[in-house]
Amino acid sequence: MKNLGTEKIIFLIIGGLTLFAVILIVIFSINEQKQAQTASALLTYSATDREKPKAVVSSTFSDLGKMKVQDEKTAQFEIENKGEKPLQLYKISSSCDCTFGQLTINDVKSPEFSMHASGSWVGEVAPGKKAALSVIYRPSIMPVSGTITRDVYVQTNDPEKSNLTFTVKAFVE
Repeated sequence: MKNLGTEKIIFLIIGGLTLFAVILIVIFSINEQKQAQTASALLTYSATDREKPKAVVSSTFSDLGKMKVQDEKTAQFEIENKGEKPLQLYKISSSCDCTFGQLTINDVKSPEFSMHASGSWVGEVAPGKKAALSVIYRPSIMPVSGTITRDVYVQTNDPEKSNLTFTVKAFVE
């Protein structure tokens, strides 16, 4: 009688683990499909193409000055497309979970992206237009003191500038 109860428990445990594994496989499969769709939606160009996007940034560094751990400060950067084809901005991430990148294109804001950001978001800047990048620093998430530098990374489909890095510096009291 006790043996039958033990067998049921073992069966339930194995069944539960199997179900959990199947659910994980489905979730990862869906995520891979989304990433594949993003990759196929990206417009690609070579450096020798006559018509291509051209990412131009006027500044990649901002000193946020002194701040307290509970403060939040934001630096603004511009990314202009001086090319003849749409400039795509994607795979935005940061060097720390306390730092976020958020793009505004045509008055539409992207989600905030942090260190472990991944996803299928792609922003498109038309030729002659600009995108605004907000680099948001929230030291309370990863409390530190002293001088810090944090980066936000943006990938582009500009064949000559495929990776952009924007840096903020602050003194946290």
